[in-house]
Amino acid sequence: MEKEPKRKKEVMFERMLEQKKEVRTVRKIVLWIVSIVLVIGLIGGFSIYTYIKGALEPMDPDSKKTIEVEIPIGSGLDSISETLEKKGLIKDARIFKYYAKVNNEADFQAGTYGLSQSMTPDELIKSLKTGVVYRTPSFTLTIPEGLTLDQIAKRTSDKTTITEKEFMDYVTNEETIQGYMAKYPEVITDEILAENIRYALEGYLFPATYPFYEEEPTVKQVVDTMVDATVQNMIPYQGYWTKKEKSAHWLLTFASLLEKEATSKADRETIASVFNNRIEQGMPLQTDPTVLYALGKHKNRVLNEDLKVENAYNTYQNKGLPPGPIANTGSASIQAVVEPSTTSYLFFLADKDGINHFAKTYDEHLKNKAKYIDSQHK
Repeated sequence: MEKEPKRKKEVMFERMLEQKKEVRTVRKIVLWIVSIVLVIGLIGGFSIYTYIKGALEPMDPDSKKTIEVEIPIGSGLDSISETLEKKGLIKDARIFKYYAKVNNEADFQAGTYGLSQSMTPDELIKSLKTGVVYRTPSFTLTIPEGLTLDQIAKRTSDKTTITEKEFMDYVTNEETIQGYMAKYPEVITDEILAENIRYALEGYLFPATYPFYEEEPTVKQVVDTMVDATVQNMIPYQGYWTKKEKSAHWLLTFASLLEKEATSKADRETIASVFNNRIEQGMPLQTDPTVLYALGKHKNRVLNEDLKVENAYNTYQNKGLPPGPIANTGSASIQAVVEPSTTSYLFFLADKDGINHFAKTYDEHLKNKAKYIDSQHK
């Protein structure tokens, strides 16, 4: 009778040992499963992280190609993201969309954009919000105010692979000129084809600093950019020249004289008033830069014999404005033509420091000449 309970205890003990063994086995299995899940999770998480990180990088950092993208009015973030993916500008439309949402980016502008695979999502977003393409240019080309067409050709050749001859051949080509006239009829009219015009596009290449995203842009790309800038800067004045029954060509021609004569904004406005006063009184403008343009060369001092050169651009021999611009012109000179000072001045001259001195009468002008010019050459 005593052995029975002992057997039960042994059985219970053995069962308890088995249960412990099963628990240990289950724990091992659970530990293995958890480990496997963690490893898979880490691998999956890293893969997801890598994918997202890659999707937020430029598609091709070295790309120089410009891709045209049309964003219609009313386009939402979903359709814009899909368009960018179809154009090959982003890797994943969903990630781009969520990235924009997380950063509270919205209010994208409709329009036609020239985008690149070298642009980051931030650059794409900034461009689409402002209507301006933001990316790092390969180089910039600065064209200062007051340059002539051949001087622009020289500066361009110094900065690019385009030769001076190639540049001048392009801007004087009849097909090129007709193309710009057809594209911009409000600004570039047949006045540029007048018989006495030296270069049809003289004055139509706007002074500015231009970014270029191709290492070797074509001459067409360079000139297109400059001509387009002129048109964009002139269009706001269309109402002005229409009201005065003038033209963009007249405005650019007038402004180019101020650009070559003036050294400050106030001077431009005052010189504009001098020219207006002389035109009203039937007097020739008698501005030296037009003589130099007529001669086709730069001189430190215009001589009396130079004033006699027979050329349509010589405003000592011809009344009114010259046939066309004698240089490119910036916004300040254009604005000075539109809003000149009101004065009674008819004469002015610049001293050796470039400071202009104005006079109402010829006697006053002679006194200024004796004081600021003749005394310096004794």
